[in-house]
Amino acid sequence: MSDVLLAVGTRKGLFLGRRRGGGEWEFDGPHFNAQAVYAVGIDRSADTPRLLVGGDSAHWGPSVFHSDDLGATWTEPSQPSVKFPKDTGTSLERVWQLHPAGPAAPGVVYAGTEPAALYRSADRGETFALVRPLWEHPTRSQWVPGGGGEAVHTVVTDPRDADAVTVAVSTAGVFRSRDGGESWAPSNKGVSAVFLPDPDPEFGQCVHKISQDAADPDRLYLQNHWGVYRSDDAGANWTDIGAGLPSTFGFAVAAHPHRGDTAYVFPITADSDRVPADRRCRVYRTSDAGKSWEPLTAGLPQEEHFGTVLRDGMCTDDNDPAGVYFGNRNGEVFASDDDGDSWRQVASHLPDVLCVRAAVIG
Repeated sequence: MSDVLLAVGTRKGLFLGRRRGGGEWEFDGPHFNAQAVYAVGIDRSADTPRLLVGGDSAHWGPSVFHSDDLGATWTEPSQPSVKFPKDTGTSLERVWQLHPAGPAAPGVVYAGTEPAALYRSADRGETFALVRPLWEHPTRSQWVPGGGGEAVHTVVTDPRDADAVTVAVSTAGVFRSRDGGESWAPSNKGVSAVFLPDPDPEFGQCVHKISQDAADPDRLYLQNHWGVYRSDDAGANWTDIGAGLPSTFGFAVAAHPHRGDTAYVFPITADSDRVPADRRCRVYRTSDAGKSWEPLTAGLPQEEHFGTVLRDGMCTDDNDPAGVYFGNRNGEVFASDDDGDSWRQVASHLPDVLCVRAAVIG
């Protein structure tokens, strides 16, 4: 079994877990003590993996750090790598997403921020430039902040086409570019905004997370503020696949890294009651692109449970069988090394878990 790195961003720092072969998990940290870590990226476009971390200090403000030795040492640029140009009249509040673009664009990293903006780096996350066409989109004046603020919190890139980029904005919905960010179009057809007078607007949906299918990059899975959806045409159209879930409200969705038609969600009771559906700790998996769902509970707490999983609190690794991971606001982290069939708790009593990222490193 391969060595795996598990990065856990929390309200008060970053914790790094290592599992060597089939051994036990060992964690160290916190790195960036007392900083909220909302974003972690693992860039493997070069021989040495690079860890990217969006730290948020209540005293010093937000910054992006990187490490080329799996967290033994960290580098922070002498000048902020993500900042708003003076002419925008605004300032950075938080980095919500750090997304290495993958094989179609080696060395490219996207950062999603609050206020809602997208940044692009061509040097593995050392410097970033504002993607102005999204910032200056004609619909922006009508975007409304969600409960967590107004942010670009999800970035999806096409492994076949470096110019194809999809983002999710809270609460403006899905926007797509097919020309490397030079132009953007809302892409929310079929996604409902149940909290608006018109539930089917062109934009204004509260998308919580998007994940890309392993076998078909045009197939996307979307967890909405009420509703779970699938697109088979790269986001142009969406179909409701929530039937069979105990609740269609939730934050996280993660696709299997190798197996097509397979994805995971963690249902939450409601927007007004943000605890696990039926107060049970359950991951739900589809193996047929949302036609049906099965609860995965083996090894998870069976008693009444209140650990909410946030939008970046679930991920998979590259193993086969796949490792699947989630962390919750109880400070618990759970791991599966068999595609989600069984689980074990690998960390507890951490601060609120904000994000998790995992990768095979040897």
